[in-house]
Amino acid sequence: MEERVIEHIAKATKTLFSFELLPPLKGQDFESIQKAIDPLIEFNPSFINITYHQEEVVYENLSNGLIKKHTVRKRPGTVGIAAAIKYRYGVNVVPHIICGGFTREETENALIDLQFLGINDVLAVRGDPQVGMKKFIPEPEGNQHAVELVEQISNLNKGIYLDEELLNTRSMNFCIGVAGYPEKHGESPNIDSDIHFLKKKIQAGAHYIVTQMFYDNKKYFDFVDRCRAEGITVPIIPGLKPITIMDQIVSIPKTFNVDIPARLVKEMLKCKNNMEVRELGVEWAIQQSKELIERNVPVLHFYTMGRSDNIRKIAKAVF
Repeated sequence: MEERVIEHIAKATKTLFSFELLPPLKGQDFESIQKAIDPLIEFNPSFINITYHQEEVVYENLSNGLIKKHTVRKRPGTVGIAAAIKYRYGVNVVPHIICGGFTREETENALIDLQFLGINDVLAVRGDPQVGMKKFIPEPEGNQHAVELVEQISNLNKGIYLDEELLNTRSMNFCIGVAGYPEKHGESPNIDSDIHFLKKKIQAGAHYIVTQMFYDNKKYFDFVDRCRAEGITVPIIPGLKPITIMDQIVSIPKTFNVDIPARLVKEMLKCKNNMEVRELGVEWAIQQSKELIERNVPVLHFYTMGRSDNIRKIAKAVF
């Protein structure tokens, strides 16, 4: 049976390399994503994550003065892209499975499709609220929280399907990753509460944690210590997203509830243009990566946002 993420980590004798991709925008082909993958293959990624994007609500002003509401999915094809990457590159793929936009039955059917494709790794996340919405609203008959999604996947691993009358059901074999937030989720009242609910996801059957981005390694180390103190023993993979443009001084703290250290901000403000900011982001991430590797983290996981030139420079310096 093919090794899953958790087996790769268990067998590793050094820090592994992985990265996350966005599916191509609707209308683009596989080549658009291949350009992000090809420069990183030489570093032998243990797995590649593929994000899932919930459909967005769009309002159109009609000529008669009325407003028409419709939904669009700008980046479809997560399952198809995952399968294409898996069989073209021979790398484990980890498609994201989200609560938003799915009923529990649709989730089950998507997981069945993944098993038929030989994909046994998933990252279970709630997903963000729809654009323009202040809070997350699940589908009727859908999972409201990531822990419920983990429970559903874990049940399938035990051969428990939604239809209790099914006979001779087969157990699935998903390795389940979940998200962790070293500086707490933006909707959590405090870090202790955040870790309390993270532990529930592990108890529900999750095998490992991938963290939100951070720019101060101490935040990650403190988070790991807090998790271990609460009895969370699974691997905790640090997620890194190099700074790329000046606007991120504002957008990253606002969007992701992540602090940017004063020293990094000071260096960013010295940059004359975004090209210099991008190079600074590479150098900062190299130093982060080296320290994390020295502390024997299981994997360095990079958020590429569809471009990999900067990730390649980082990987070349540390792997």
